[in-house]
Amino acid sequence: MKLNNLNYAHISAFVVVPYLRSSLKRIFDVVFSLLVLMFFSPVLLIAMLLVSLDGGPVFYSQRRVGLKGKSFDCWKFRTMVVNAEEVLEHLIATDPKIAHEWKTTQKLQSDPRVTWVGKWLRRTSVDELPQFINVLNGTMSVVGPRPFAREQIRLYTNAALAKYLSVKPGLTGFWQVYARHDTTFACRARYDAMYVEQASFVRDLALVAKTPMAMLRGQ
Repeated sequence: MKLNNLNYAHISAFVVVPYLRSSLKRIFDVVFSLLVLMFFSPVLLIAMLLVSLDGGPVFYSQRRVGLKGKSFDCWKFRTMVVNAEEVLEHLIATDPKIAHEWKTTQKLQSDPRVTWVGKWLRRTSVDELPQFINVLNGTMSVVGPRPFAREQIRLYTNAALAKYLSVKPGLTGFWQVYARHDTTFACRARYDAMYVEQASFVRDLALVAKTPMAMLRGQ
């Protein structure tokens, strides 16, 4: 009888605890996102006005890989010239240094495609505020691995990819707080795996609390 009770308790804990953690995380995502969008509504309006000054679209979306490998549109304020993809292809084809930097980090430290207002939006991370819409619609979470494009799957090991696909990508997380702009894409993948291995609601709150300081440092 004791053995049966023990087994039942273990099974209940295995099933119920992750469900409660997931439910608590979702409630936090929705409430926190609504509060942020309301608080920063004046900043959102100013950003929309400034981005629209060059005549291009205000918002920009790219397909990203989410939970269980499902693709979704990840939203941001547009920070680059309208024909950014064509410009990047030309830069990679004509500048070996840029080609190497992009292959290694999937970023350009001094990206010539970024507009004057885009530099401010990126430095303050205001360009990412529209992603709270992604959080509200359930495709992202406030805390999680940074979403990546489908063509970047090849940069992940099988183990790291499996861990990434087991959770929703997030606006902030280990990589965003501790190593953004300072590591290769391979290191970013390791940070993603570390987040999944150590995931807890308390750790999520700690990462959220540290995010404003990372933003103030310009990261």
